[in-house]
Amino acid sequence: AGIDIGAQFHVVAVSADRDPKPVRSFRSFTADLHALAAWLKDVGVTSVAMESTGIYWLPVYEILEANGLEVFLVNARDAKNVPGRKTDVNDAQWLQRLHQYGLLRASFRPQQDIATLRAYLRQRERLLEYAAAHIQHMQKALMQMNLQLQHVVKDVTGVTGMKIIRAIIAGERNPAVLAQYRDVRCRASHQTIHDALIGNYRPEHVFALTQAVALYDFYQTAVAQCDARIEAVLKDLATPSESATELPRARCKSKQPNGFAFDVRQSLFDMLGVDLTQIHGMGPYLALKLVAECGNDMSRWPSAKHFTSWLSLAPGNKISGGKILSAKTRRSSSRAAAALRLAATTIGKTQTALGAFYRRLAMRIGKAKAVTATARKIAVLFYNTLRYGMTYADPGATYYEEHYRQRVLKNLMRRADSLGYCLREKPGPAEGVS
Repeated sequence: AGIDIGAQFHVVAVSADRDPKPVRSFRSFTADLHALAAWLKDVGVTSVAMESTGIYWLPVYEILEANGLEVFLVNARDAKNVPGRKTDVNDAQWLQRLHQYGLLRASFRPQQDIATLRAYLRQRERLLEYAAAHIQHMQKALMQMNLQLQHVVKDVTGVTGMKIIRAIIAGERNPAVLAQYRDVRCRASHQTIHDALIGNYRPEHVFALTQAVALYDFYQTAVAQCDARIEAVLKDLATPSESATELPRARCKSKQPNGFAFDVRQSLFDMLGVDLTQIHGMGPYLALKLVAECGNDMSRWPSAKHFTSWLSLAPGNKISGGKILSAKTRRSSSRAAAALRLAATTIGKTQTALGAFYRRLAMRIGKAKAVTATARKIAVLFYNTLRYGMTYADPGATYYEEHYRQRVLKNLMRRADSLGYCLREKPGPAEGVS
């Protein structure tokens, strides 16, 4: 069957030999979706194809899947109709015909428990974005009162900043008293903070600051609730292993901003049996995000090349007449690919093999392409670690540079030999002197 998904109703098409009325419309109410599933089972349909239209496909997908039907979620790019008349009925019939001939591929969708983890993680990211907007509201209210707190404190939501802001909301106006809330780890001196807190405390600006802090605290509470749900899902996904292995030593112990309220490394290690954070550029948050977006079963992709192609990190192929017209990577809204690109940008500043790889490509082909190539390398390491249990060991930037030098020399020797020449190493300063 083929289903054209809509906001208020769905058009369903089956082959003409299965029902006298092969095309029917069903409303998007839950009772109608169950009636849709019952009708498809009555006419002997076992597989259904639909396009991923907004979020309207989600209830249909879940109800059909719960009724035992195989559901193909199809990328609209793979199901484009020929030019001509376009109606909902035509779209449903076209999807049904393509699916009947086996010309449609199902988009990747993780198993239910991983999909639940992904939903909680995406909700947490959305809450952090909302909270960030209210941090800006706090800074605006402070500036309107001419309080230069955000200019002398690295983070106004840190220990020092929040203590001072809450004291201002409570009614404290004396800069000498407010400066005493300075934490010992704060880089700004007591006198600097004192001078920055001499301001014009107008009631309307204090009111705006009060509401911004209240909303920020609300979202922080909601983020903590998401952390509890994520931790519970990871515990359910943990697989007890017969050979108890200990979590490897953390490669980096720095605390990430907006980190989780529990030990993500330990939870992921209990779930996967491997420590993904040993890969350079991959912290606990990125590892959890990749697992939530891509799942923990890498056998869904035959090889690492298929995986990187799915992430839109591999070069594309556009060849006509034996001539390569284009090889650029296609555009994608993949959250996993965006996170990998961000990690590649960060790792380019490190003295590691991946960092040396990024810097060499950035000099030769530009930073944008170097980011994509480095992100692809991290994706391959992620795939091999989960699929084959590979243990990553960084050879270091020096090893990579020497390996690259030997490869260049080998190519030069082969080129010189093909032209009838022989390369000879340049003599040192002491050589050739009698």
